[in-house]
Amino acid sequence: MQNLIEIGVAFIIALQGAGDWLILPMRFFSYLGTEEFYLLVLPFIYWSVDSALGLRVGFILMTSNLFNYAGKLLFAGPRPYWVSSHVRGLWAETSFGVPSGHAQLAVSVWGMIAAYLKKNWAWIVAVLLMFFIGFSRLYLGAHFPHDVVFGWLLGALILWAFVRFWEPVQNWVGGKTLKEQVLIAFVVSLVFIAVGFGAATFRSGYQIPQTWMENALLADAAEPPAPVDANSPFTAAGVFFGMAVGAAWIESLGGYSAAGTTQQRALRYVIGLIGVLVFYMGLGAIFPRGNGLIFYLLRYVRYALVGWWISGGAPRLFKRFNLAD
Repeated sequence: MQNLIEIGVAFIIALQGAGDWLILPMRFFSYLGTEEFYLLVLPFIYWSVDSALGLRVGFILMTSNLFNYAGKLLFAGPRPYWVSSHVRGLWAETSFGVPSGHAQLAVSVWGMIAAYLKKNWAWIVAVLLMFFIGFSRLYLGAHFPHDVVFGWLLGALILWAFVRFWEPVQNWVGGKTLKEQVLIAFVVSLVFIAVGFGAATFRSGYQIPQTWMENALLADAAEPPAPVDANSPFTAAGVFFGMAVGAAWIESLGGYSAAGTTQQRALRYVIGLIGVLVFYMGLGAIFPRGNGLIFYLLRYVRYALVGWWISGGAPRLFKRFNLAD
């Protein structure tokens, strides 16, 4: 591993030597791989483009997020700018580095979209985004090459599993009653929590080397490393549970279609996004944050409501006001 780190540091220093003109485009591509960006894209797809695709994107996003969190804690790999003061930290991060979450989510999400559309142009766009999002992480000093490659591979594995098993699992769950579907979703969310919390417990006593801490504080928008945060799995579990419950509920009421006029699609996105902000930012301002059972439960509830609103609450509102079928 040390050899990979040393080779990676030399590569990134050479890459950053290409000039600062790359900072803006690389930050742009990195933003396309953030959870915040996906949380803007996911509702748009579900409400205004194709609800079936939106569900796939939502579930693979949360699943990939969980496995990335667990993988980072398992390997406990540093960021390049943590280990070398010669690497410029142009994108500050507080979590461990391997596997790259940006690279992994890019393959999972954009690959799912391309696999669903089954168009050559979709795959071309998806592969280009996968590459440039991963490459941007190298230039910005946020990841080593092996972090990005591992992220791509893990994302591809998750994508394969979703494409392979989505239909049989959907058919099986679709044959259950609404109460049974809610129970299944809750059990799966508990598995999410168990995996994530187990990984956090595994690394609970980890001490960040002092040199990593000192180098990290030299980065742009410097933040001290804080890689063991048990809140993350509750976020993924909550959104997963909420989306599953919302989707099952709206289906029991006749289903939801994203078809409609351009005006209807635009209005749905704007109105729905206001609801997301209410649950995401409003409850975020009300609910206390920290580590402990009550904080984890409130985080789970908050994100479950966000997921429910996206897949069930907002579509129900759209149907009520004749903005959707």
